[in-house]
Formats: sequence, structure tokens, C-alpha cells
Amino acid sequence: MSVEIDPLELGFRRPFTVEVSQILRIRNPNTSPVAFKVKTTAPKQYCVRPNSGRIEPGHDVEVSVLLQAMKQEPPSDARCRDKFLVQSVAITGDKEFTNVAQIWDGVDKSQIQEKKIRVLWLPPFGEETTSPVAATPIRPSTSNRAEETPAPFTSPSETRSSTVDTREIKQESDVAENFQSTVAAVASTAPNTASETYEQLKEQLAKAQATIASLQNDAASGLRQRKAAVADAVGEQASNVQATAQDLAQSARQGTEGVPVQIAAVLCLVSFLLAYIFF
Repeated sequence: MSVEIDPLELGFRRPFTVEVSQILRIRNPNTSPVAFKVKTTAPKQYCVRPNSGRIEPGHDVEVSVLLQAMKQEPPSDARCRDKFLVQSVAITGDKEFTNVAQIWDGVDKSQIQEKKIRVLWLPPFGEETTSPVAATPIRPSTSNRAEETPAPFTSPSETRSSTVDTREIKQESDVAENFQSTVAAVASTAPNTASETYEQLKEQLAKAQATIASLQNDAASGLRQRKAAVADAVGEQASNVQATAQDLAQSARQGTEGVPVQIAAVLCLVSFLLAYIFF
């Protein structure tokens, strides 16, 4: 089952140093759905979206054809030799729910309908000519020259995907090489780093031991000083108490005979304190 195409020729207007796009309409006038596919002889030059799909009966699909920017503008009398091919095939009832890609894989070539589309390079707006093909020079044919064979039609998406795969493989190889060089550099610097870390740890350990010893000496000297101060204070208090006791005893002997109970109690207290402090 054939489909209807509008327009029958794709005309792209200059300049071609920028991207130029055209719309191709594909209509299904049949009573059953059809699957379509768009191919071109210059897949690297064009981007077609969508390049394949399904069209229901009585419906149409708009296909965007993008001519990618060229590095240099072609001569004004140059003729475009690019062509597009629209293939279509009917979707039978047994393939109603089958994927479009699977339909094309199992279809018989005799069932495929094809329509070719020419590509024209048109001048910019304001520089219209009577016929864009009339400006194309016709090369004289010679008997010795072989007849030119048209370029095969290829789906643009297939070529672009293969290019993307090649770029991805190259990027993965570059990443692998960078990873290997990084691992080698780390392996070469690992022994030096380990030795430096060990020396730093030894130095830090020595500093910590010296600090601990200094703290211990300070603590010991401070404890001895505190003990000496306490002993001096206790001795001074004991001498004062003893002098007071002697004075009381002398006063008691002068006043009455014998030792009063108060003096005996003070003496006992002083003896207890002396024994508690020194022993």
C-alpha cells in the first residue's frame, strides 16, 4: 500500500553555512495502518525525525528533515545530487501489536512500496530564478566515461548512532588510559608516603613522651612543695600549742599544786594531733 507525500521535492534555500529544515508530510489514504521508513543517500548531511513509524488510516505524519550546516557555501551553480526514499508497507492483522522495527525485519521486499524525493538547492529569498535546475551546468557525456551509479539509500539514524558508538568507545578508552596512569602514579608514590608517615609518627610519639615526663616531674615537685609547706605549718602550730601549754602549766604550778584537768586535756589533744600528723 502506497502513501501520499507532500512535497514531492525538498527545496533547501541558501545559505547552507547554517542549519536549514523542511517539513515532509506522509499521509496514509488506505483503510489499514502502514509502517513507513525514510532513507537518504547522504545520511551524514541530514537529520530526519522521525525516520520511521506507524500511520493510522486517514492520518498523516510530519517528518522534519534538517540539513546540517556546511563549513563552506557551495558554488551557486552546483547541483545537489542528494535524494530521499520513503518506504511503506501495510500492517496486517497478525502484526497489529508488533514493534515497527520487527515489522521491517520480517517483511517481504515485494510488499514494500517506495517513493523517491529529489533535493533542490534554492537561492536565498529575493534572488529567485526561473528554474533552479537551469543554472546547473550539464556535463558533456563521452563514450569513454562510465555511467554514474547512484549512492545507496541509508537511514540517517543508523549512521549517526554508529558514529556516536565510535565516539563513546574512544572516550571509554581514554578514561581507561587515564585511570591506569593514575594508578601507576599512586603506586610509585605509595612507598615514599608510607616512610614519611612512619617518621612523622615516631617524631610525634617522642614529643608526647617528653611532654608526659615533664608533667610527671612538675606534679612530683609540686607535691613535695605542698607536703613541706604543710609540715612547716603543722610544726609552727605545734610549737605554739606547746608554748601555750608550758605557760599554762607554769601558771598552774604557781597558783595551786597538781595539774588541772584543762591542761591535761589540752596536752592530750596536742599529743593526738602530733601523732595523727606525723605518724
